[in-house]
Amino acid sequence: MTSNARSNIAVKTVDRGFGALFRYETSKVVQISSIKVSVIYRLIQLLIIAYVIGWVVVYKKGYQDFDDVVSGVTTKVKGVQYTNLTGTSIGARIWDVADYVVPPQENNAFFITTNAVVTRDQTQGACDEDPSVAPCFSDADCPAGKPQMLGNGVNTGRCVPSSQAPNKTSCEILAWCPVEVDQLPAGGTMFPEAVNFTVLIKDSIEFPLFGVKRRNVLDYYNSSQLQNCVYNPDTDMYCPVFRIGDILKLAGIDNFTKIATGGVVSITVNWDCNLDWDASYCNPTYRFRRLDDENTKIAKGWNFRYANYYRINDTDHRTLIKAYGLRFVVYVTGRAGRFNVIPLTMNLGSGLALLGIATVLCDMIVLYLHHKKVIYRGAKYETLEDDDAYRLMNEEDDGLLSETSQDARQRVRASAQVLDPPGGNYGAIE
Repeated sequence: MTSNARSNIAVKTVDRGFGALFRYETSKVVQISSIKVSVIYRLIQLLIIAYVIGWVVVYKKGYQDFDDVVSGVTTKVKGVQYTNLTGTSIGARIWDVADYVVPPQENNAFFITTNAVVTRDQTQGACDEDPSVAPCFSDADCPAGKPQMLGNGVNTGRCVPSSQAPNKTSCEILAWCPVEVDQLPAGGTMFPEAVNFTVLIKDSIEFPLFGVKRRNVLDYYNSSQLQNCVYNPDTDMYCPVFRIGDILKLAGIDNFTKIATGGVVSITVNWDCNLDWDASYCNPTYRFRRLDDENTKIAKGWNFRYANYYRINDTDHRTLIKAYGLRFVVYVTGRAGRFNVIPLTMNLGSGLALLGIATVLCDMIVLYLHHKKVIYRGAKYETLEDDDAYRLMNEEDDGLLSETSQDARQRVRASAQVLDPPGGNYGAIE
């Protein structure tokens, strides 16, 4: 391509760009009398109206203003368990709430012990470490002052016989002695009666935007009813007292012994309220699910250690407890809605704007897909040139001849006579 040719192309491109600046476009209304096109148009409009009214306004409550819930939760567990594990460090004893609920209060959660390793009467001194943690063959294997990070104390520098395993030796350490023997005393759960323990969940909520406060302890409960009711999703769905065994079943845990080493269960309190009705109809629903993976192979369950300290003859003593159990986490979700004319008008206005989609889709059909698209396109798009119209350079060479409105109409009518047989008015242009 020569430089002159490239120059001409550039000039024509710029010229046509200027030409576009001096053109004015206005909408033209073309009425098409066609049953097919009209049916498609009305069906699209009907679908849009059904979507706006049925889905946006009615189902999604597009006529309401919404506010999220703000809540505070407290829990109170009740139940007693007797264990008779004579021959172990636990022995025979009674366990009440102060023993198996550790810590006594958590934020939106509570823990119930189901099994435990108890090491009684520990004092600070020198004793042998667990041989699985610090095995040795000579004093050289136990550098003095080296802490056993995975064990219980700091090496003294001596290798001594193990009190936990015969014919084995381990490093001597400075620690709370004797060290823990990490072995569960009970084959299954130490607290089989834990399934009959109960927990009272008190949830106080507010929807600040509407100034509405509610509790899950409903007003029609008196003290006697609250002490004797137990939550049941079918017969007493608003009782705030839950049996632990029922929570586990509703969470999909049928065998209590399977979680002897602990687990995590969520309790979801959901407040979904329509405040167009009286606030007394705003009541919670509950859902339960197990959060930990029961099929995991390592680090299974839930456990932690804590100690009870006391002094005898000016010497510190402690009882170390490694507790296994269930941690229940309480989640509060919810949203309230109340009628407000502003969201209603906004959603209806958006729906009216969507009706324009029907015109766009029908234009695409009649201009590009219909068998008479040439006629429709000629009727819809028309070019008129005034006396002061901007004319392109070399217009005749490009085949761009000006056309008056009358010439355009005559050509469209001629095309209609060719494509539309005599006597047939289907698809005619009015």
